[in-house]
Amino acid sequence: QVQLVESGGGLVQAGGSLRLSCAASGRTLNTYTVGWFRQAPGKEREFVAAIPWETDDTYYTDSVKGRFTISRDNAENPVTLQMNSLKPEDTAVYYCAAGYGGAYSDSRRYPFWGQGTQVTVSS
Repeated sequence: QVQLVESGGGLVQAGGSLRLSCAASGRTLNTYTVGWFRQAPGKEREFVAAIPWETDDTYYTDSVKGRFTISRDNAENPVTLQMNSLKPEDTAVYYCAAGYGGAYSDSRRYPFWGQGTQVTVSS
């Protein structure tokens, strides 16, 4: 199975930036749709961004459009989530997931998940 590990989380002030990375072991991430989800305390897990393997399209939840960018350069590079202009409401555990496409915002389409990385944005 594909094993995913996230990195790059941390503590930042509002307006700052972080770059999250999603790397795979066992298998490469090419051929997989890769998505980022986040979960804040007391809230459900929500979709953040996704990048399919079969197209050049990218997908974002409305709350991060214009601030976050998901990218994948090639099969050997990790998928990254560049997060700019961070807001306190972005505070959450961020999870990288790999799946087979379809409804990119649906967590049920992603069978493989990383352990999560904490992102905390202070006021």
